[in-house]
Amino acid sequence: MTGTTEGVGMGGYVLDFDEVDQRQVAVVGGKGAHLGELSRIEGVSVPPGFCVTTDAFRRIVAEAPSLGDLLDGVSHLNPEDREAIRGRSAEIRRTLEGVAVPDDVAAAITGALARLGEGAACAVRSSATAEDLPGASFAGQQDTYLNVVGPEAVLRHVSRCWASLFTERAVTYRLRNGFDHRKVHMAVVVQRMVFPHASGVLFTADPVTSDRKVAAVEATFGLGEALVSGLVNADSYQVRDDEVVAKAVAAKKLALHASPGGGTREEAIEPAGQEQPALTDEQVVRLVRLGRRIEAHFGRPQDIEWCLVDDAFQVVQSRPITTLFPVPETGDEENHVYVSVGHQQMMTDAMKPLGLSVWQMTTPRPMAEAGGRLFVDVTPLLASPVNRVGFLAVVGKSDPLIGDALQTVLDRDGFLPSLPDDAPRQAVPGAEPVTIEADPALVAELVENGAASVAAAARDIRGKSGVELLDFITADVQELRRLLFDPRGIQPIMAAMQATWWLNERLHEWLGEKNAADTLSQSVPHNVTSEMGLALLDVADAIRPHPEVVAFLRDAADRADEDFLDRLVDLDGGREARDAIQAYLDEYGMRCVGEIDISRPRWSERPAMLLPLLLSTVKNLEPGAGVRRFEQGRQEAWQKEQEVLERLRALPDGEPKAEETKRKIDLVRTFAGYREYPKYGMISRYFVYKRALLAEADRLVRAGVLREREDVYFLRFEELREVVRANRVDDDLLRRRKDAFRSYEALTPPRVLTSDGETLSGAYRRDDLPDGALVGLAVSAGTVEGRARVILDMAQADVEPGDILVTAHTDPSWSPLFVAIAGLVTEVGGLMTHGAVIAREYGLPAVVGVERATQLIEDGQRIRVNGTDGHIEILPAI
Repeated sequence: MTGTTEGVGMGGYVLDFDEVDQRQVAVVGGKGAHLGELSRIEGVSVPPGFCVTTDAFRRIVAEAPSLGDLLDGVSHLNPEDREAIRGRSAEIRRTLEGVAVPDDVAAAITGALARLGEGAACAVRSSATAEDLPGASFAGQQDTYLNVVGPEAVLRHVSRCWASLFTERAVTYRLRNGFDHRKVHMAVVVQRMVFPHASGVLFTADPVTSDRKVAAVEATFGLGEALVSGLVNADSYQVRDDEVVAKAVAAKKLALHASPGGGTREEAIEPAGQEQPALTDEQVVRLVRLGRRIEAHFGRPQDIEWCLVDDAFQVVQSRPITTLFPVPETGDEENHVYVSVGHQQMMTDAMKPLGLSVWQMTTPRPMAEAGGRLFVDVTPLLASPVNRVGFLAVVGKSDPLIGDALQTVLDRDGFLPSLPDDAPRQAVPGAEPVTIEADPALVAELVENGAASVAAAARDIRGKSGVELLDFITADVQELRRLLFDPRGIQPIMAAMQATWWLNERLHEWLGEKNAADTLSQSVPHNVTSEMGLALLDVADAIRPHPEVVAFLRDAADRADEDFLDRLVDLDGGREARDAIQAYLDEYGMRCVGEIDISRPRWSERPAMLLPLLLSTVKNLEPGAGVRRFEQGRQEAWQKEQEVLERLRALPDGEPKAEETKRKIDLVRTFAGYREYPKYGMISRYFVYKRALLAEADRLVRAGVLREREDVYFLRFEELREVVRANRVDDDLLRRRKDAFRSYEALTPPRVLTSDGETLSGAYRRDDLPDGALVGLAVSAGTVEGRARVILDMAQADVEPGDILVTAHTDPSWSPLFVAIAGLVTEVGGLMTHGAVIAREYGLPAVVGVERATQLIEDGQRIRVNGTDGHIEILPAI
């Protein structure tokens, strides 16, 4: 930070609103830039004012030489250490407020103040350079002062605004979101005060549902600061197509008004006026029209602060709504309904552009992109009566929340186009019955073919670089697609799925058994994902006898040391440990959390990610646990099969029922394991591609085209081809992509999304729950009580026998953790997602699709998981 005025030009330390537009955030901060831009929009009235520029702030900082050390100290604080942040930020504020405003800066401010009118009351507002940005709204992080009267008072409050850059909440927010304290500067907005009859906020998109067609208005009497600070309840309105479609008038007992000598005061509202609406419906509609004009100017939904003065609206702020999930671009005006791909794949995190494009190359169905996630447009399936029934039946069984959300859209008249009954039929996987014999040889053949194909790809890609490499991958993806969507491979998966549904429905009808297929599918053969978890137990067996190796690995895990394998051989038992770990990585090292995104680091690339799981297994399980676990599950499944068949034979017409049940059990036990192989083959192939692409990225770095190898992740596949061809990259594109990805990471994707932007989560609509129970989808039968371990990062997993894993979602990479837990709860998931399949095979009671489970359940609480009926109870502490 320096005391120069470079970049301000003729404006010096002060710029009037008419000298400012949205390109000058670095000079006047987010709030100032938006006010300057607002004042340029025809038909929008903005109270006049000016901005004290960031150069004035830099000048003040330059007058406080001790500030640099204080800022360095703040930058190294833990964002969760509130006490340290509170003390250090208070010290910085005292230092800044103790600096006298230099004469030339004060003269510039008082001169601009005179132009607002002698004795004019002002609002003095902080305007930081990292505020009101498209990807990060710092709303409420700094300070605002109302009804400030007189030059001395204005200067004093300008100093307070500068200091408010370092309030405890602002410092914490920047630490958590990775903003450099030295690179965030403070401007100040000084604006003529208005004294409104009513004021409030307008969201041009519904902030709760994200629906872009619905505007939400909150209004109260007097100054809007009472509403923002939570002092009063507000009237609320929803407007769609120039019509108030919902309204709630609050009892408003207080209003905030300006005090004659400066500042504000609370005033009681007479009882007769407390339930009078602050706005008429006509005024609300007029306000929303004004908001739509502002939204159109900025090109995205806005959060607008407004005042009503003499029946005219004045706008005192507008900022982008940063919490809305983006809407896929379609290029048409038709209504669309989208289903989240991430909720089906158990990976709802944002994906980088290369990952998105490689996944899109792999899948046969076109996918829409929004917020760094992928969505399938299911509008044609929903609009067609002939396709709708089968589609909803399959979705409803797999993920009831998605099914319910889709039904909510269907229940709205006119939203979807209506296709004729004879519209072309679309194939819906799982909707049509699959007839196939239980043939283990088929699975063995499919597995062998898949492995041979991956080996061929790894062999043939060697030595390829440049455009030739990109061309090879493009062609080889077609082979990958052929394997993934070969009917011979899909049929056994569908047969096992349908047999599972049949068993659960019929055995419940005939025997009163709930979810009987869960036990019957334990320890099925040929499940590469469950085998991966059991294989880690064998690695633990090779390590457990060597205390020196265990201590070494524990230290390596603490330091996230990725080179630990090379040093293991120097320890007693180290060579055996290294060989066991390396063999595991050779077989499963292509896997990782979020593995459908090719840019995610694999276990082979960062083997230290596996160490917490491995060490937990060494600590908690006995030697030979892998073999015993599998055999125990196989025996339980066999015993359940014998019991069910015996009970069926005792029924009227029992023999044919038993024979058909036996055929379905054989289908499940023969084919259910194969369900995990296609993805294993795809991820194996992705790793072949990734290693070659990173070698190409290294070449581009050596050639000076890329700054770092990971830059390739922010290029789509075809863009990377062009960069390789031209030996040139658009650095601005990479910067924009990285900024966008950071903003996408903070978003939570919906299960269902409409083209209006509305996000729908669905509901279970059940009334058979114990009091206070959390509802979810039962995916693996049984009931278990234990300590909840709320874990969001698998690398931080530390579980003990009897613990219940509570997390957002699990993909195959989490399955090694399943061998050490007693039950599973996830926020995302369906009946046939990977976590559910593995939980059944391991015999773990599991409930998935539990909304906000990681927030409602505290780490360490005792909980009861009912995987048969689909709910979780929080138990009293022992």
